[in-house]
Amino acid sequence: MLDTAKDFRYSVFMQISGQYFTDEILARIRSRVRDESALTRSGLSREVCDWMDWRDTGGRPKEMSCRVALLKLSRRGLIELPEPKAVSFAKPIDAPVIATDWLTIKTTLAELGRVWLEPVDSNNIESSKQWWEMMRAHHPQGAAPLCGAQLRYSVCCEAGVLGGLSFSAAAWRLKPRDRWIGWDDATRQKMLPRVVNNSRFLILPGVRVANLASHVLSLALSRLATDWQTRYGITPLLVETFVDGSSYRGTCYKAANWIHLGQSQGRGRQNSGHLQSKTIKEIWGYPLHAQCQSLLQMNDEPIRLSATLAMARCLTPLDWVEEEFGGCKLPDARLQSRLHSLARDFYARPTANITQACASRAKAKAAYRFLDHEMTTMDTLLQPHYRATEARVKLESTVLAVQDTTSLNYTAHAATEGMGSIGSTVNGPQGLHLHSTLAFSTQGTPLGFLDAQCWARKPEDFGKKAKRHTTPIEEKESFKWLKSFRAVADVQTRCPHTTLVSVGDREADIYELFVEAFKSDNGPKLLVRAKNNRTLQDEQARLWETMLARPVDGIQVLEVPRQGSRAARQARMQIRYAAVNLAPGKKYGGDPISVWAVLAQEQEVPEGVIPLEWMLLTTMPVASFAQATEKLMWYARRWGIEVLHRTLKSGCRIEQRQLGNADRIEACLAIDMVVAWRIYYLNKLGREVPESPCTVYFEEAEWKALMVFTNKNPIPPDNPPSLREATRRVAGLGGFLGRKCDGEPGTQTLWLGLQRLDDIVAMWRVMAYATQVTVSSGTGYG
Repeated sequence: MLDTAKDFRYSVFMQISGQYFTDEILARIRSRVRDESALTRSGLSREVCDWMDWRDTGGRPKEMSCRVALLKLSRRGLIELPEPKAVSFAKPIDAPVIATDWLTIKTTLAELGRVWLEPVDSNNIESSKQWWEMMRAHHPQGAAPLCGAQLRYSVCCEAGVLGGLSFSAAAWRLKPRDRWIGWDDATRQKMLPRVVNNSRFLILPGVRVANLASHVLSLALSRLATDWQTRYGITPLLVETFVDGSSYRGTCYKAANWIHLGQSQGRGRQNSGHLQSKTIKEIWGYPLHAQCQSLLQMNDEPIRLSATLAMARCLTPLDWVEEEFGGCKLPDARLQSRLHSLARDFYARPTANITQACASRAKAKAAYRFLDHEMTTMDTLLQPHYRATEARVKLESTVLAVQDTTSLNYTAHAATEGMGSIGSTVNGPQGLHLHSTLAFSTQGTPLGFLDAQCWARKPEDFGKKAKRHTTPIEEKESFKWLKSFRAVADVQTRCPHTTLVSVGDREADIYELFVEAFKSDNGPKLLVRAKNNRTLQDEQARLWETMLARPVDGIQVLEVPRQGSRAARQARMQIRYAAVNLAPGKKYGGDPISVWAVLAQEQEVPEGVIPLEWMLLTTMPVASFAQATEKLMWYARRWGIEVLHRTLKSGCRIEQRQLGNADRIEACLAIDMVVAWRIYYLNKLGREVPESPCTVYFEEAEWKALMVFTNKNPIPPDNPPSLREATRRVAGLGGFLGRKCDGEPGTQTLWLGLQRLDDIVAMWRVMAYATQVTVSSGTGYG
């Protein structure tokens, strides 16, 4: 036996990534083996030697199963493997079902309390046995074995086990999935380990909790990449699953924003005859990364450990600036570098002016030169962010593209050129108008901007109100709604698997906007709050009178957030819905437009509070009370863009920028908009996926400095805290007290906390470097 066998076994056994050897492992093996020829003389097969590329053939190494190679080496006496474990090949599916008192409960998700996933380890006999018994008793697949690499979880609450789910190896060949990714056979063979199959999902039949299934899926997906990487050394990029359409509708997967990819052929995994032997199933997929398709199309050398680490870094990007501003079409690389530097500085000190944010005279002068450059326009600077937003949009089944207008007041900076009136008179307050379109998931997470328009009103535009009925829409300021809708329509063509819904307030109640929405059946949908009591076709009464004459279809409770001195409250809304035909009017002519109307009116209003009343018009069908309340909840997400505009003004203090003219302000505004979105995104992310590791947002130096400072302990923890814990600690730096009555932190305490964190991280890096230098200088060699 070789004297290097121990090292050889260690290299192979302890440094395997997935099921295949990697070039890095092979390099380490070569470095540990002094005599290459000794291996061949000792009986190592030529096939293995050729595969390890010791003959420098220049060809690509063959992909041999690691387990097969280990077995061959062991049989030739080159390495020693542990004693094999006793394995039973009896089919557990045939075993009798053991009677168990499974949990029975009927409640709401809120009343159920905390729900968590408990990993099931095969070494824990009791939990593993319980999991298989649960599947055998209640899952259609019973206790059929899972294929390949696998993870199992039990779904738990304080009352007991609610169900279970598992993830295992993906299907070898799946036409709809492969077509969606863009795979050929060679790429699929290389990248298939990056796809994981949700092979089991069960909520016990006695558990009746609305929205529990989609909530469990979200919990599982938030931790799957980390758990799979920890166990197998591979970071998955896509999750797939199969739903038997004859028995289930896949509602929970749709609610959890999975993408419907197509249908299977009904052949199953082991069908070598390519004949339909099983039921045809619906295929659903969930990308775990915004660039999932691009990453899965990588057709390069076999996956290396370094590539795995790079992929993991891509999944949790350390530099968000590169993701949001990378690839900006600027004529000079120095301008690109300056853009990245400004974005980092603005984010680190969102409330500071440019000189304070840049922290040096030289950087401040460079910033002013950058903003004054003729190529650094608002639209140019935002293009990379638009692309990054579109990538996030592709991960959702439904996205709300919320439009809104806000004014930026620069009256205090009278010397600023290019300003216009933001009031009702020519000589009133001066500034700019900003009309932006912000994408939200249906859960309210901001995904980024899809469009932004900024302009100053010209003095000659005043006094044209009398001509508004004869002026074309293209010459009106209200054309901004159509322009943003068309930008959303362009995104819709590139995201066919996502339904985009353009959402607007009463200002968006423009007949031309409805006409625009009906130009294409495959375009985005429209949801606006009605302002005009429109005439209806074939109806004697107008819109409001017609809807009030209908009986109430149901009551929906709506959470109304705090606004100024007005306390947060729960509003009980009476809901009415109906299909209506909007008459075109004399100016437009043509056929009436068929839309659905949803009227929501608040009842039992507290004293001194103006009751809510929303009349919503939508191009999406509203055929049930559930669909009506869904549109109501979607419109409620519109508040999010007002939060972001407040963050832009109060947090980033865009109105305090003194830049001399409107063009420089617009360039600066582009950066501030992305910074404001980033702050708001952190705020929502900490609520949507609170148990995710904070590394999805914070760099290593940031979370370590945060923990050291807040714990008053110079030694940081080994593992990063959860995103929720890190978010609350950052908000604590900004004044958040974290009392029970305080709820979750808001954007204001976050942007104040982030500014303090930047100083803390800077000191942490200095001290860490100083410690490293001190230790290195004191190390000698004897």
